[in-house]
Amino acid sequence: MQEFTGVWVRDPCIQKEDFWHAYMDYEICIHTNSLAFTKKSSCVRRRYSEFVWLRKKLQENAMLITHLPKLPPKNPFFSLNNAREIGARMGGLRTFLEEVVHSSVLLSDSCLHLFLQSQLSVKKIEACAEGRSRYTVSEAIHSFGSGNKRFESQSEENMEEEEDMHCESERLIIC
Repeated sequence: MQEFTGVWVRDPCIQKEDFWHAYMDYEICIHTNSLAFTKKSSCVRRRYSEFVWLRKKLQENAMLITHLPKLPPKNPFFSLNNAREIGARMGGLRTFLEEVVHSSVLLSDSCLHLFLQSQLSVKKIEACAEGRSRYTVSEAIHSFGSGNKRFESQSEENMEEEEDMHCESERLIIC
């Protein structure tokens, strides 16, 4: 059977931080039969700045081994209400991800898998990929992926406190 990986970028949603600040995030869905992925289907929400972080991280980790696709350009006048601009950005993000998931060099990057298949923040993705979390990449994808009720009830603050305590105890053991 031939390997496939389908990528969708859809459902743009405006997220308001406060009265003056808002951003748009997008649902990123993956459907695959590739052995490179822990889960065969997943959906997460990511914002443009997280894509910028991912590209930078992939560039650092891949060094000069492979060519990285470009993201759609950042537009300082991007309108959260302009359907044409939003559609163009979603198309550019999808093209970026399609090229990334079809690169065997980039598929070996754990940050990519955590980005695509877990709801972890960028900070927590970095900690997990660097081995500074209480869970492995695979455990993070299964535990912090979409639709996992066990962890959805746990607040972000509690998870951060647990991570901080875990990291602190590891430092004490090492010292």
